[in-house]
Amino acid sequence: MSNITRRDPLDDFFRGFFVRPVEYGGGAAANAEAPQMRVDVKEQEDAYQVHAELPGIKKEDIHVHIDGPVVSISAERKQDKEVKEGERVLRTERYFGQVSRSFQLGQDVDESRATAKFNEGVLELTLPKKLAPQAKRLVIE
Repeated sequence: MSNITRRDPLDDFFRGFFVRPVEYGGGAAANAEAPQMRVDVKEQEDAYQVHAELPGIKKEDIHVHIDGPVVSISAERKQDKEVKEGERVLRTERYFGQVSRSFQLGQDVDESRATAKFNEGVLELTLPKKLAPQAKRLVIE
């Protein structure tokens, strides 16, 4: 005959709560899950406005690529490996590595008139819509 044991999941949770810190994942496993880049895209009559959150990233580490209606944003956060003598890192939860995001807009972008600004961790793109080619009527001679 088998023994039946009743377990309370909350009991397991609180058992070690005050003895050790709660783990959120550690080491390489935590860094393997890159945070997502948060993006807002707004459409105006003649352009698209894109705001992408990239906190802690330097503007020279951000790259934007436009191919017709497809916009790709990539960025890299580099880790400063400065550890002072006598100092020991106990825990690091900040993400270091690359993040990227691609999305397709409803119309081709005019790359020659597109602009980008980076201010306080937010990348602002103004992506003018490419004018649709006008149909030309041929006159028969």
